[in-house]
Amino acid sequence: MNQYKVGIIGGTGMVGQRFITLMENHPWFQLTAIAASGRSAGKPYEEAVQGRWAMTTPIPEEAKKLAVLDADADAEKLAGMVDFCFCAVDMKKEEIRALEERYAKLECPIISNNSANRWTEDVPMVVPEMNPEHLAVIPAQRKRLGTKRGFIAVKSNCSIQSYVPALHPLMKYGLERALVCTYQAISGAGKTFERWPEMVDNCIPYIGGEEEKSEQEPLKVWGHLENGKIIKAESPVITAQCFRVACLDGHMAAVFMKFQDGSKPSIEQIKADWAAFRGPAQELELPSAPKQFLHYFEEDNRPQTKLDRNLEHGMAISLGRLREDSQYDYKFVGLSHNTLRGAAGGAVLLAELLCAKGYIEAK
Repeated sequence: MNQYKVGIIGGTGMVGQRFITLMENHPWFQLTAIAASGRSAGKPYEEAVQGRWAMTTPIPEEAKKLAVLDADADAEKLAGMVDFCFCAVDMKKEEIRALEERYAKLECPIISNNSANRWTEDVPMVVPEMNPEHLAVIPAQRKRLGTKRGFIAVKSNCSIQSYVPALHPLMKYGLERALVCTYQAISGAGKTFERWPEMVDNCIPYIGGEEEKSEQEPLKVWGHLENGKIIKAESPVITAQCFRVACLDGHMAAVFMKFQDGSKPSIEQIKADWAAFRGPAQELELPSAPKQFLHYFEEDNRPQTKLDRNLEHGMAISLGRLREDSQYDYKFVGLSHNTLRGAAGGAVLLAELLCAKGYIEAK
């Protein structure tokens, strides 16, 4: 496989820091440039994140001395230095859309962790194991943008990683509706307990915009391509409540699911489908792909956030407590690492798929 030069836009934030740790020793990707706001521009990266480094591992040596670029003012310079960029910025949505399109039009592919372009009709929102066929919309997007190399691809919201992958292999049974309650870690808000002491011994029953994302984004992932656009699916209907809980990393979901009359699978069938579920990420043996995407725990008290969030380097989904329900057909619990599978790790896996499929080429 070719080597690719990579830039990270928004490299000083929580997800940006995670991207930087994931570039260390990556077999395909070489960290080449870091960009952030004008406040950090010109500083060595180590200085720019002094007192703000939130990862449990040290700053990678390859990143420490890189001079931080201005994501806006230095866009042309950055686009010329790299083969593609990851993007994870904290800006208004319209500003993010404009920034990402600007880089794409500079012929720099963007793999985005931001939500701003998730509902752009020709921007693929891809979970590599689930809907890689949506990448086929990229030529239509390039035509709209007037580009040859440049495009935008996005990953879905962190909350849906804990339950949508588990529902996906069950769609063939006529999954009709699902109810989900998510219990989301504080790193999803870009925080640590030191920065957000109010979250210690606390639970907040609201995360702005999260419930709509949790209900609607799966329908785009399950959608289909038509005339150069992704048309979202009509079902299953999902209703969600999202809570912020006192965990550093790891989003958990309590899920209830109902199938069409007469099509309900058995518990044994569901577990077998979960165990057998593989996608292109596994078949292509992409560097960041978990060998077993969905892990089922038979113990009554698993999965647990602290014990299981780092399963397969934080890229696998942990499932448990599958049983019948009195109102729906079945209920279960899911867990994913929100800044790995749910954010930076999922974007890195998407970038690997884009490279393997030829959508990103080394210059």
